[in-house]
Amino acid sequence: MLLVLFLLLFLSIPPLLLSDPAPNLATDPFLSGALNHSYNIDCGGTANFTSTFGRPWLSDRFYSGGSPGMVAEPHRFAQPQERTLRFFPPSSSGKKSCYSVPVLPGRYYIRTFTVYDNYDSKLRSPSYDVSIEGTLVFTYRSPWPEQASKSGAYSDLIAPVVDSIADICFYSIATDPPVIASLELAPVHPLAYDAATTGSDMILVNYGRLTCGSNLFGPGFTNDTDQFARVWQSDADFRSSNIKVKALSAGGHQIMGSNQQPNFFPTRLYETAVTTVNPEDILEYQMPVDTRLSYMVWFHFAEIDVSVTSAGQRVFDIVLGGNNVTRIDIFKVVGGFTAFKWFYIMENLTDPILKVQLVPVVGQPILCGLENYAMAPLDMATVPAQVAAMRALKESLKVPARMGWNGDPCAPSTWDAWEGVTCQRNPKGPGLVVTHLELASQGLKGFVSDQIGFLTDLVSLNLSYNSLGGNLPWGLGQDTLVTLDLSSNKFTGDIPDSLGSNNLQTALLNNNELEGQVPEKLYSIGVHGGIIDLSGNKGLCGVPTLPACPMFWDKKGLNTTGKIALAASFAFVLFAAALVAFVIYVKRRENDYDFDFPQDFSYFSSAIAAKRNRYHRAKSFMQLEMETQSSNGLHNNGTAL
Repeated sequence: MLLVLFLLLFLSIPPLLLSDPAPNLATDPFLSGALNHSYNIDCGGTANFTSTFGRPWLSDRFYSGGSPGMVAEPHRFAQPQERTLRFFPPSSSGKKSCYSVPVLPGRYYIRTFTVYDNYDSKLRSPSYDVSIEGTLVFTYRSPWPEQASKSGAYSDLIAPVVDSIADICFYSIATDPPVIASLELAPVHPLAYDAATTGSDMILVNYGRLTCGSNLFGPGFTNDTDQFARVWQSDADFRSSNIKVKALSAGGHQIMGSNQQPNFFPTRLYETAVTTVNPEDILEYQMPVDTRLSYMVWFHFAEIDVSVTSAGQRVFDIVLGGNNVTRIDIFKVVGGFTAFKWFYIMENLTDPILKVQLVPVVGQPILCGLENYAMAPLDMATVPAQVAAMRALKESLKVPARMGWNGDPCAPSTWDAWEGVTCQRNPKGPGLVVTHLELASQGLKGFVSDQIGFLTDLVSLNLSYNSLGGNLPWGLGQDTLVTLDLSSNKFTGDIPDSLGSNNLQTALLNNNELEGQVPEKLYSIGVHGGIIDLSGNKGLCGVPTLPACPMFWDKKGLNTTGKIALAASFAFVLFAAALVAFVIYVKRRENDYDFDFPQDFSYFSSAIAAKRNRYHRAKSFMQLEMETQSSNGLHNNGTAL
C-alpha cells in the first residue's frame, strides 16, 4: 500500500541546550544500547561519539552496500549525525538496499533523518521509497520541498519486528540513489498504543506528534526524557492560525498518572497546554493524511488551570473530520492535575486534510498534546523458510551486490522482488513464495546450496551461462518444477534421482562436467515430448545418444549385478585359497613320519589297517581256490576243456 508521508514532520532544529545532563539509563532506552537492543547509527559516519545530551552514536554499520557522503554545507547542521549520510547508487548496490539491524523480536520506535543538501553536486533531490519489515511506509519524490532538501526532515514510526532482524530498506526509483543520514531504534512496550485491540502486526506511522504550549522536546534534542525516545514537536505548525490561543502551565504542580505503562507518556507533555482566548472559538488542528489508510488519533489532557475545581466547569466536544465523536469533561473523569488519555480510530477518509476540532460546550477547550498515526498493516512477507533458503542461495551463488538481494526477497508487494526473482501468494497459506529464479549470465561463481529444496513452489530455475560448480543438490527437483536450465556451468558429480518430477518438461544440463548414469525418469522427459539436453558431459552414460555405462557400474558405483559378481568372485577366491591350503596340508602330512595323531585318529587308522589285512587274506584264499580249479582241468574263464 502506497503511503505518502508529509515530509516535514519536524525539521532539523538546533538542540535546546538547557544543560549538560548525565546519561539516564532508566528513562532513555537509547542510552542502554545493547542491553535492550537500542541503536543510534550515524549513517556515513566513521567513528563512535557521544552527543551533547549523553546519547552514544555508533559509526555506520549493518548496511548492505552503498557509499558514505557528506552534506554540502555541514556548518548549517547542529548535530554531527546530520552532516554525514549514506547513499545507494542502484548501479552498484541494486534497486533495493537495506540496513538490517540485529534486535530481539518485539515492537520498536524507529526514526530516520533524511537530507539531500546537494551532497552529490547534481542539484536534484532523489526519488525513492522506504520500507520497514517489508511494508512500504515513506515515499520521497523529486523535487523535495526546498526546506526539507536543504535542512532535512525527521520521520518516525512504531513497528513490530517478528524475527531477529529489523529490515529498513530503500528502493530506487529510476536511477536515483536513496539517501539516509541517521537511523535510530528503541524498544517499545508490546501493548503500547492499544496493541491488544488493534493487533501487534500494525505499523503506526507518525503524521504528527504534538506538544501544546511548549517547544519541541525529547531525547537527543533536549534534556527531557521519553521512555520510548519519542520526540514531541510544537503544535504551532498544525494549529489553525486564525484562532487566538494562550498557553497554560502547571506552575510547578505535580502531574499524576503520567509516565505509566504501557504507553509511558512523559510528564512534561501534561505540564503545558493551550486553550482559546475567546470562549466561543473552536480549537482546530489540520493534520495531513493519506485517504487510503485508517488513522489512530490520540488526545492528551490535564486540567492544569487552578480556576477549574469541579466537574462541569470545562466541557467540550471532539469533532473529527466533521463527525462529533465524544464529549470531554476532564475534571469529571480524573480531577485536576492528572493525565487523561483518549484515542479514536478514523476510517474511510475522503479529505487529505483531517480537521481535528475541540468545540466548546462550557468554558474553553484545552489540549496538552495530540498524536496522529497512520495505521499501516504489515504487508505480506515471504514465507520464513523460503527467506532463509534465498539468503543461503545469495551466499552460495555469490550473488553480486549490484543485484540488490537485500531484505525480504518478495516484499513489499508493491516493489519488484529481488532481481531475477518472481513471487506469488502462497497457495497453501499466508505469505509469499518464490516461483521463478531467472539468473542466467550473471557472473555467478559459487554452488547451489541444498537449501534450495525449501523453495517448494519453484516452477522455473535458470542458472545457465555462469561458472557454478559442485554437485547438484538432492533438494533440487521439486514437484512443482517445470523448467530447469543449468547449462554451460561447471557442475560435477552425478545427476540426483530427485530430478525428474512429473511436471518437469524442460531439463537443460548440457555443457557441464556431470558423470554417471542418467536417471531413467529424467531421460523419459524427452521420450514423452519434453526437452532434454545432456550433451557436453563426457562422463554421462546409460541412455540413448550417450555411451553405455560399464556392465557392473551405475551412477552410484557398483550396481546389483556388479555386487553379485564381486561377491561370487570373492567367494571363489576364498574357496581356491582354502583348497590350496588343504593340498599343502595333505602333502606335508604324508612326509611327516613323526606326526602323532590324536587319540581319536589312532582308532580310525587302526580300523583301516584291520580292513586291509582282511582284504589280503580274502585275496590269498581266492588265488588258492583258482589254482585248485585249474588243476582239475578248467580254464581260467571257467569253461571245461
